[in-house]
Amino acid sequence: MSATARFPASNWAPMTAPTLEDFEQLADAAFASLPEHFRKLTGNLIIRIEDFPDEDVVEAMELESPFDLLGLFTGLGLPESPAVAETGTQPNIIWLYRRPILDYWAEHEETLGAVVTHVLVHEVGHHFGLSDADMEKIEAEAG
Repeated sequence: MSATARFPASNWAPMTAPTLEDFEQLADAAFASLPEHFRKLTGNLIIRIEDFPDEDVVEAMELESPFDLLGLFTGLGLPESPAVAETGTQPNIIWLYRRPILDYWAEHEETLGAVVTHVLVHEVGHHFGLSDADMEKIEAEAG
C-alpha cells in the first residue's frame, strides 16, 4: 500500500504538531487508562509536560542530546519514601518531554498515544520501584 493510500494529503494538510496542551491531554488519557488500583497508589504524583529536559538534567544524566530522554521521574519513589512525610520535600513529578517523544514516534510504528502511555507507565514504575516485567504487565492492562 502506498503512503498516499494510507495517509491521503487531505487528512494531513491542515494538521500541526501536537502542542504541550495536546500532550497534557494525551498524558491525562494515558493515566486514566491505567488500572484503577494502580492509579490510586500514585497519590499526589504530578505529571508535567515540557518540550525538553532542562540543561541541569541533560548534564546530570550525561546525555549526548536532549532528544535522548523521553521522560523522567523525580522525587522519592515509594520504596525510598519515609513512613512519615517530611516537611520541605519536593513532590513526586513525572516529566514527559514532547519533542523527544515526537522524534521517537516519527521513527517507530506505534501510535502517539501508545508511546505516551509507554513512557508514562515506565516513569510511574520508577515511582513504585517496579521491575520492567511489572511495568510491561501494567502497560498491557492499560492498552
